[in-house]
Formats: sequence, structure tokens, C-alpha cells
Amino acid sequence: MKKAELIQVVAEKTGKSKKDAAVYVDAIFESIKDAMVAGDKVTLTGFGVFEVRERAAKQCKNPRTGEMQNVPACKAPAFKAGKNLKEAVNK
Repeated sequence: MKKAELIQVVAEKTGKSKKDAAVYVDAIFESIKDAMVAGDKVTLTGFGVFEVRERAAKQCKNPRTGEMQNVPACKAPAFKAGKNLKEAVNK
């Protein structure tokens, strides 16, 4: 499902226009992003948790050249599905 399709579904389920649904969807995504940038977890009970995870610096091999390279530490966005979502997907 693409964002436009998600907006269409939200519009149908809420009885609002596509324009209003797009504002809602964008507001939700922006709020999740802002919270993660601030270092907060976003927990949606029954759905899952959005969080930022720290990745340590490491060395890895370039598969093309075989040369060892340093990969700096970084932060990565992560999502962990909740129990209800996992059960729904596996039915």
C-alpha cells in the first residue's frame, strides 16, 4: 500500500475528503518523526513501537575490493511490531 492508497482508505473510513485525510496522515507521520528525532519512543498499543536504535562503529569488508573500511556509529529508526499486529498478520 502506498501513501496515496492509505489516504484513500482513511478518507473512506472517516467519511472525510481525501484532502482532510491527507492532512491527518501527514500529521501522524510528522508527529512520529518529530518524536523519534527528539529521541523518544512512540508506542501504539496493539500495533507496535517506533524507536531510534544506536549502531556501534564497526569495520567491514568492501565486497568489490576486499578492502577493510570503517563504518562510523549512527542512529537508525526501528519498528517493532506489537502482539496484536503479529497475530493479525499470521492468521
